[in-house]
Amino acid sequence: MGPHPAVAAIRLAVRRVLHDVLTDVQRTDAQRADLRRPEAQRTPEHVPPSPAHPQPPREPAASPLVLVACSGGADSMALASALAFEAPKLGIRAGAVTVDHRLQDGSDLRAAEVVSRLTALGLDPIESVAVDVGRDGGPEAAARDARYAALDAMADRHGAAAILLGHTRDDQAETVLLGLARGSGIRSLSGMAAVSGGPGADRRYRRPFLHIDRQTARKACMVQSLPVWDDPHNTDPAYTRSRLRHEGLPALEKALGKGVVEALARTAQLSRDDADALDHWAAQAEASVRDAAGLLECAKLYALPPAVRRRIVRRAAIDAGAPAGALFARHLEEVDRLITGWRGQGAINLPGKVVAQRQGGRLVIRQGC
Repeated sequence: MGPHPAVAAIRLAVRRVLHDVLTDVQRTDAQRADLRRPEAQRTPEHVPPSPAHPQPPREPAASPLVLVACSGGADSMALASALAFEAPKLGIRAGAVTVDHRLQDGSDLRAAEVVSRLTALGLDPIESVAVDVGRDGGPEAAARDARYAALDAMADRHGAAAILLGHTRDDQAETVLLGLARGSGIRSLSGMAAVSGGPGADRRYRRPFLHIDRQTARKACMVQSLPVWDDPHNTDPAYTRSRLRHEGLPALEKALGKGVVEALARTAQLSRDDADALDHWAAQAEASVRDAAGLLECAKLYALPPAVRRRIVRRAAIDAGAPAGALFARHLEEVDRLITGWRGQGAINLPGKVVAQRQGGRLVIRQGC
């Protein structure tokens, strides 16, 4: 008799991601080995190994390490258990990290308890990392920034190939709705990526559960007798996501019927595909709208579709020092009017003390005084 369907679902999701991680590791190892060879012996770029281009024998690489970020909640405990089960079968080392945000009394004791549970699963290495949560961007954003900084630091210390995160389809739906409320464009509607990066590692973070609902993860913990911790912040109405989870989404389902979460998750994927295509288009078009001195020409920008033009403007603002997280649609709309509705208006102030102004038919975006 096989495992419970909920357990089978989470294990399959993790197994698929681990196969992807192994593929990435093997590709990276092959590229590094190729670079160590004399140039005349290297495999030509984009040409796969073949009898005509044999790869040299090399020492087998050490087993890659994959970490799971675990808060002790149902989603991350289900993920940790699936990683502990699947990783050894693929020759992958499995470790874990739990982050103590120190925002609640007794958080250090809970972190120690999570470490004990992860140790019982056979994960190694395991670290509990205490962080200081700042105030920039509000409590939720500040906690997230501190958490990811701690995860990146552990991955760098141990040379981890990937970090698994327990975000579920429900989390994805909430993220899409939050992006919709901000009115910040299609990229916000694309939600969380299944694969995203950290410093110097553009595929570090993996989210195996984006197609799995929260109840499946909780059921998997229950049938495996895995104790879980329910963070009281998740039900605290002081937090926007908590209100959305317990009031907003249920109201939408009552008004529109079941299936809202699935539809929002689909919207995220479709939006991500569109946003990726537009980003690629903008990257290709950018060189064609700059003059010999590298300045953006307003007439050429005007000829581009708005979605492409605003991406180029956004990238220029970020390159000039505007924080990406503080650069909103309203900022880009104001700068866009310098291109499409020019009436002699003055400079536009952007986050990060960046200034955008039109000078001699050029859009100049730079650090202000």
